[in-house]
Amino acid sequence: MPVVRAGLCTYCGGCVSLCPAGALNLAETRLLIDEVLCTECGLCISGCPTGALAERELPGTFQSRQRSCDIVVVGGGPAGATAARFAAEAGLRVLLVEKRQEIGSPVRCAEGINTEMLLRFAEPEQSWIASRVQRSQIATVDAGEAKTFGGQETGYVLERRVFDRALVEKAIAAGATVMLKTAIESLIIDDGAVRGVCASDGRARFEVQARVVIAADGVESRLGEWAGVDCLLRPSDCLVCAQYLLAGIDLDPECCYYYLGEDLAPGGYAWVFPKGSNKANVGLGVQADLGQAPALDYLLRFIEQHAWLAQGSPVSLITGNVPVGIPHYPIVRDGLMLVGDAARQADPLTGGGIANAMLAGQLAAQAAAHALEQGDTSETLLGEYERRWREGRGRQMERHYRLKEHFSAADRCSASFVRAFAVATVGK
Repeated sequence: MPVVRAGLCTYCGGCVSLCPAGALNLAETRLLIDEVLCTECGLCISGCPTGALAERELPGTFQSRQRSCDIVVVGGGPAGATAARFAAEAGLRVLLVEKRQEIGSPVRCAEGINTEMLLRFAEPEQSWIASRVQRSQIATVDAGEAKTFGGQETGYVLERRVFDRALVEKAIAAGATVMLKTAIESLIIDDGAVRGVCASDGRARFEVQARVVIAADGVESRLGEWAGVDCLLRPSDCLVCAQYLLAGIDLDPECCYYYLGEDLAPGGYAWVFPKGSNKANVGLGVQADLGQAPALDYLLRFIEQHAWLAQGSPVSLITGNVPVGIPHYPIVRDGLMLVGDAARQADPLTGGGIANAMLAGQLAAQAAAHALEQGDTSETLLGEYERRWREGRGRQMERHYRLKEHFSAADRCSASFVRAFAVATVGK
């Protein structure tokens, strides 16, 4: 029976149409082979465009030929793409490695961002702007009250698939090189210092020697753990989220809606972010240690309770776990820096992380460039990144974390919490 080499499979489904026995089935993110039905005819193998199907398990080969660069950035999200861009603009040789086959997919985000923060890094382009938001409404479900906050273009709702790709394209334009569908299997550590990565592209394993590694590998980050950074999340610091893109609903296309309530979303909140005419991201996050059911169950109940949402139809479903703690410092080791969700830099009150990720990526790239100029990539010199983060955006995140810890789930409909939440979400 043929075997599937998962590192090469792109889930195109072409092999399924070639199987005369009906032994192949394409699940959402994997190819399944029925041992009983398979006749081992080999037609599927000849029809695979990537060589992911083989007659037998093939051992991964290790290429002794090594690649080298100044900086390896692991992860092609906003943090990694921004780090790669600014490092390349500083004249450094940069390799950005992404484990998935497509930048920006799957989306695991509500896609909202503050105007001021976005403009620090990019001029808005119509291709990745879904909505321009000028108002926000915060409703406390338990109290039955709603407050509306207005302003001149307070933010945007993005098309993350397009936005993330645009950020990576900026990095490429600056001189960075990108590798897709390449997994990092381990770090190269020499005398306690990170000196590169061991990677696999499904065909072979190889080493990339680098003077600095920037880990932007998301909430599921392993690189920090391998380097001895404490990356463990407490359940109380996890916002477990589910979100539909609903089409066919009637809403104000320039208003973001937030809903607070202990029964609605214990320890979290629900949101409705417009994405153009008659559609919106409708999602909900629940604190992991407070939920009595999966986040998707809470979301379905929320939609059913609002007729204007229930009339819509889903066209996508995304889920994820947002870290709403603060970093376990230090987030730097000799030769290594963590950024974005890997460094737990999302906002503890809102879970928003796009702007923070880009800022962290910029700071990390600047610190790396300075360290390489000095010929010293120790934790001491790379720690400039952490110091600048903690003195700036990190200080605000620590304040938001204290507020998160201060208000219990039952207190999150109080006037005091609504004020704090409004400042965190819309700056008012």
